[in-house]
Amino acid sequence: MTGGVERMELRHLRYMVAAAERGSFRRAAKAMGVHESAISRRVRDLEDEIGAALFVRHHGGVQLTHAGNQFLVRARKALRHIGHAAMDAGSHGRGEAGAVRIGIFSSLASGFLADLLRSFIAAHPAIRPDLVEGGPSTHINAIQRLELDVAFLTGEPSAEGCDVAQLWTERVYVAVPLGDELSKMAVISWAALYERHFIISDTDPGPEIHDYLIKHLADLGRHPSIESHRVGRDNLMHLVALGRGLTLTSEATIATRFPGVVYRPLSDDLLTFCAVWSPRNDNPALRRLLSLAKSLSAPQGLARSRVDS
Repeated sequence: MTGGVERMELRHLRYMVAAAERGSFRRAAKAMGVHESAISRRVRDLEDEIGAALFVRHHGGVQLTHAGNQFLVRARKALRHIGHAAMDAGSHGRGEAGAVRIGIFSSLASGFLADLLRSFIAAHPAIRPDLVEGGPSTHINAIQRLELDVAFLTGEPSAEGCDVAQLWTERVYVAVPLGDELSKMAVISWAALYERHFIISDTDPGPEIHDYLIKHLADLGRHPSIESHRVGRDNLMHLVALGRGLTLTSEATIATRFPGVVYRPLSDDLLTFCAVWSPRNDNPALRRLLSLAKSLSAPQGLARSRVDS
């Protein structure tokens, strides 16, 4: 019987079900657009394979045997499952269902990335966005191994074998304790930060903020005072409120408020954000997400793609 099951074809099931539902090989053949002999032959092959008669033949047509009735229940269920599998595969192949794995480095509190995900979910409710937080190097390695579909990172990261598209910009803000003299300024210049102490998290994006401070304050001839703490962003902001130091953050994060902390824009500084993905990734849901991201970024004129070779 095992050998028979292995040789059973989908059309055997379809012909058998059609004959059972119509009570006749002739009517089944007419409905399926084939010769009556094809129905009769394939049903006979099926009976030979499983070793049981499925129909009793008579002049008026056919009638199911007890074995045939049992088989019909399972055959219908099998055809339904195969039909659903085909529809699911088609939906996934067209990018209408499935999942897209997204590495994030920026806050989802507000801004471009939040708007992108909101629009994507509304347009493709059957696609599940799986979000993974992490730093640039971790995300890029995961993309190269096809463990992530796309990552949204700052700047223009070096990502060998990956495609990169610049999408949007955000202003840089200084997180300042309420009552600090800097909190009275509408905009803070780098010169105003010359002698100030900064605190950062030892996890992402702390290292990037450290490098950003070093780069800009070194231009003023100052090696900044920077202290790293083993805390996340929320607790870091509470340390700012306690007067332990200042820190930097991006525009998307300022929608989240903390008692005793105010945000002030840092001169004309802008952070550029980009999407990074592998051209070897054939997930259609990824293509839909990238297409939407580029269309949303078009007004900013930032959707310029490049490939690192």
